[in-house]
Amino acid sequence: MTALTRIAQGLRTFASDIADGFFEITHNGFALVGLAVVFSIVGLSARPDLRDAGEIKLRSWLQARQIAATGLQIELDAIDRATAANPQDLPKQQAAVAYWLSKKYRVAPEPLSALVAEAYELGERAKLDPTLILAVMAIESGFNPFAQSAVGAQGLMQVMTRVHSDKYENFGGKLAAFDPVSNLRVGVKVLQESIQRAGSLHEGLKFYVGAANMGDDGGYADKVMAEHSRLKQVAAGRAVPLPQPPVVRTVAPVNAEPRPGDDKVAVL
Repeated sequence: MTALTRIAQGLRTFASDIADGFFEITHNGFALVGLAVVFSIVGLSARPDLRDAGEIKLRSWLQARQIAATGLQIELDAIDRATAANPQDLPKQQAAVAYWLSKKYRVAPEPLSALVAEAYELGERAKLDPTLILAVMAIESGFNPFAQSAVGAQGLMQVMTRVHSDKYENFGGKLAAFDPVSNLRVGVKVLQESIQRAGSLHEGLKFYVGAANMGDDGGYADKVMAEHSRLKQVAAGRAVPLPQPPVVRTVAPVNAEPRPGDDKVAVL
């Protein structure tokens, strides 16, 4: 064996020894890290107070970074306060009603979906047609949860809050009139009592609107019944046409020159 061959073999042996040593060191190092993690987990499990304190600090740090990045306070429970639902999660019948009402009254389908689902649940319990409940809501407020009449009727179902304040006690007080679901539940109860007291649906609607002792309810009951009929057809899968949006009309000043591209109707 030549001297050159012996030198090459020696270099290979040396390199192999170095590689083996490095692997052994790193392997042991990773093993030590793994053991440290295991012991840390065991220690934190034995000391839940330390674990909880660590979680709180980590959460606070992450929230602080998120606030700094977005400029918004983190409120992950805000979704629980939202009166909304995905219309695609509703049964087919309810989804059809929600989409139709959304288009007619120009309200987002998500909050309407939550109200439709609630109306169907309340209707089953109160033995009332849910489309009747939705029709009352439509005629009363147009699905505006903050609506208020000149005489003090409030919310989606336009319940006279001061008259039915006792019914709001179960919901925390009179301000619950502006919570959509609370107002709906109280309104359904008032509607149920009105129909039972009057003995018929049409007369019950007159009681509900406060026209029981009047000869004329201003066409209120007929409007509700007409909308009820339309909603029943929508729920049954029939195509019910929507009303055409009103034409925007503007009054043009005298001697005003027509502007190019003005597609509004001018009334002189």
